[in-house]
Amino acid sequence: METQEVAEEREQAANLPLFETKEAKGKLAFRLFSSSIFIGICLVWVYTLTNIPKTGDRGRWVWIGMFMAELGFGFYWILTQAIRWNVVRYHPLKHRLSQSSDDKLPGVDVFVCTADPRLEPPALVINTMLSVLSLNYPTDKLSVYLSDDGGSELTFYALLEASRFSKLWIPFCKKFNVEPRSPEAYFSQNFDVEDSANAEQWLFIKKQYEDMKKRIESVYNKGSVPEELKYQHKGFLEWSSNVTKQNHQPIVQIVIDGRDTNAVDNDRCRLPTLVYMAREKRPDWPHHYKAGAMNALIRVSSEISNGAIILNLDCDMYANSADSIKEDLCFFMDEKRGHQIAYVQHPQEFNNITKNDLYANASPAANKVELPGVGGFGTALYCGTGCFHRRASLCGSKYSEEYKESRSLETRKNDRRTVIELEEASKVLASCGCEKGTQWGAQMGLIYGCPVEDIVTGLTIQCRGWKSVYHNPDTTAFLGVAPPTLDIALVQFTGWSDGMFQIFLSKYCPFIYGHNKIKLGAQMGYCVYLLWAPSSLPHLYYTLSLPLSLLHGIPLFPEVSSIWFIPFAYVFLSRSVYSIAEALICRSTFKAWWNLQRMWLIRRTTSFFFAFIDCIVRQLGLSQTTFTITAKVVTEDVSKRYQQEIMDFGSTSIMFTVMSTLAMLNLFSLLVWVLKMVLWGLDYKAMEMLMSQVLLCGLMVAMNAPVYEALFFRKDKGSIPASVMFKSMVLASLVCLVPLK
Repeated sequence: METQEVAEEREQAANLPLFETKEAKGKLAFRLFSSSIFIGICLVWVYTLTNIPKTGDRGRWVWIGMFMAELGFGFYWILTQAIRWNVVRYHPLKHRLSQSSDDKLPGVDVFVCTADPRLEPPALVINTMLSVLSLNYPTDKLSVYLSDDGGSELTFYALLEASRFSKLWIPFCKKFNVEPRSPEAYFSQNFDVEDSANAEQWLFIKKQYEDMKKRIESVYNKGSVPEELKYQHKGFLEWSSNVTKQNHQPIVQIVIDGRDTNAVDNDRCRLPTLVYMAREKRPDWPHHYKAGAMNALIRVSSEISNGAIILNLDCDMYANSADSIKEDLCFFMDEKRGHQIAYVQHPQEFNNITKNDLYANASPAANKVELPGVGGFGTALYCGTGCFHRRASLCGSKYSEEYKESRSLETRKNDRRTVIELEEASKVLASCGCEKGTQWGAQMGLIYGCPVEDIVTGLTIQCRGWKSVYHNPDTTAFLGVAPPTLDIALVQFTGWSDGMFQIFLSKYCPFIYGHNKIKLGAQMGYCVYLLWAPSSLPHLYYTLSLPLSLLHGIPLFPEVSSIWFIPFAYVFLSRSVYSIAEALICRSTFKAWWNLQRMWLIRRTTSFFFAFIDCIVRQLGLSQTTFTITAKVVTEDVSKRYQQEIMDFGSTSIMFTVMSTLAMLNLFSLLVWVLKMVLWGLDYKAMEMLMSQVLLCGLMVAMNAPVYEALFFRKDKGSIPASVMFKSMVLASLVCLVPLK
C-alpha cells in the first residue's frame, strides 16, 4: 500500500499541466517580411494588368493568360502564409504522467489496416504489428487489431506466426529497451554483437525472427497455406474455395485473449489482446475502401475491448518510439485542456529517405512549419495514419463541457463472454448490412464518399467543437515506407490531390462547412492542400508560355533596367531565399531543397493536373471514385538506383510523356534563342526584354537535368522508354509551331 505522502504527491502531479504550448520565434519578423512580399505581388499584378497589349496586338492573349496565372500564384501564396502566420508547437510532459498510477491510464486500441498481400506483403505487416504489441504500456490495457481488406489466409497465417514470436520479442524489447520496436528495422541496424554483454540472447532472438520470416515468405511464395499448417488454428476454417477478396463472410479471430491469465510471454507477463478482422465483402454492397475498414474496426473493437483511445496506423508504419502512447496521453489526460482534444496527429515520416530526399517524400518544412502552423488555429489535419483518437469524438459525439467533469477515459469492458461468443458478436458488427439505416460514414466514424477520408473526417470532428493537436516529437514515433520510384510517388500524389479537390468542391468545403465553426486561418490552412489540383493550372501555363514566348520573341516581363523589374525580382528572390533558409533550418540539405523544387514542378504539371481533370470529369458524372493501393516493395535494381539517388522512370505512363514534353519544349526554346544569338546576334534592347524569360527557361532546363539524362544518356531499366522519348519530341515540336496571339 502506498503511504499518505506518496498519495499526496500523486494528487499534486495529477493537477499539473501535462503538456505545454510554445509559439515559434521570429513571428513579428516573418509577418513584416511576408507583408513586403505581398506588396511586391500587388505591384506585379498592377504591372501585368496595365501592360496587356491592346486588341489586335501580338501577344495579347498570352499576357491575359499571364495575368490570370499571376493572380492564381498570388492568391495561393496568401493561403500558404496563413499556415506560417502563427506557428505553435506542443510539448508533452511525460515525466508528470509517469507519476500517476497505471490504474488511471485508459485502454488503448491500435488499428492496423492492410488491403492486398501482393502489394503489402505479410512480412511487412507483421513487423508493424510486433512493433505496437511491444510498446511500453500496460498489456492489460492494450489491444491490437489488424484489418485485412484482402481477406487473405496468407495474412492470417503471418499474424499467427507473429503472435508466437511476440512471446520472445516483447520481453526482449522491454528488457533491453529496444528501439525501434520493429524486428526488421532493429536487426538491420549496424550492431556490434561482440561488444554486447547480451550477444547470445541477441543472436537467438534474431535467428528466431529470421526463421519466422522464412516460414511466412515460404507460404507466401506458395500462394496458399498448406493443409498441415491449417490445423494449427481454428481460424483457417473460415477460408474455403468460395472465399475471394471481394466476396466473403465477416471473419473475426481473437488470436490472443488479453483477459486470459495463461496468455503470457516467456517472462510470464500478460500479453496484449490481438485480433484479426476481415469485414464482410459482397459484390453488390459498397465497401468504402479504408474508411469502411476503419469503421468496422471501431465497431468490432467496441465489442471486444472498447479502449477510450484509438491509434490507427498503416500496415507499413511501425512504432519507432517505445513510449509514444504515454507521450500522447499527456494531451488527452491534461487537467485543464485534455477534455477538449479529439485527436493527436503525428507527421508521416519514413525510414528509407535518401540523403538528399530524391523524391521529396520527407517534406521537412511541411512537418516542422506548415502543419504546426495549422495548429496555431487550434486544428490539426488528420492524415490517416499515426493518429491517436478519442473514441467518443471519432464515433460522432459533439464536444461538450461535460467531458471536463467526466475526466476518466476508462471505457474498457469487464466482459465474461468466451472468445467464441465475442467473435460471433463481432462478426455481426463487421457485416455488410450492419451500417444500413445508420449514421456510419455520415455522422459517425470516418466519412464516406471521398478517397481522402482522413482529411474530411478531421474537418467534421473539428466542426463539432473539438480541438486537435499536431505533435512532432524529437524522437519520431512512427516510421513508414516512402515511394522508391517516381511513378509510384506521382500516382500517390494524384490520388491525394484528386480526393482533396473533391472535398473543396463538396459541401465539406472549409469556407462553407467550417464557417463560424473553425477559425478563418484554419479554413485557409485546409485549402492549401485541398487546392493542390487547381494550383496546377498557373504552373502548367507558365511552363508552356515561357518557352513559347521566348521562341516567338514576345516579352512577358519588364526590362531589366526598368524600375518595374524590381518587384518581380524581389518576389522571386525573396521567396527562394526564404524557402532555402526554411529547408536548412529544418535540417535539410541544399540539394534536398533543389530536389524538392524539381518534384513540385513535376507534381504540379503532371499529378495535380491529371487529378484536376479527373475530379472535374467526376463532378460531371462521367466517372466514379477509385482507390489505388501503392506498392510497398520493389525489385532489387530499383532499390539500388533509389539508394544511389538516380531517378527511376522506366514506365510509359502518360505523366512521363507530359513531363518529357515540357522538358523538351524548354530545351528547344533555349537552344533556338542561343542559336539566334550566335548566328545573327541580338541587340542589347532585345536581349534586355527577353532576359528574364531566358533565365527562367534556363532554370527549367537545369531542374529537368535528370529527365534529359534519362531520355538520351541512360541505358538502364530506369531510363525513359524510347516510345516516350519519341512522343515527347514530336509533341514538343508540334507545340513550337503553335502561333501566339
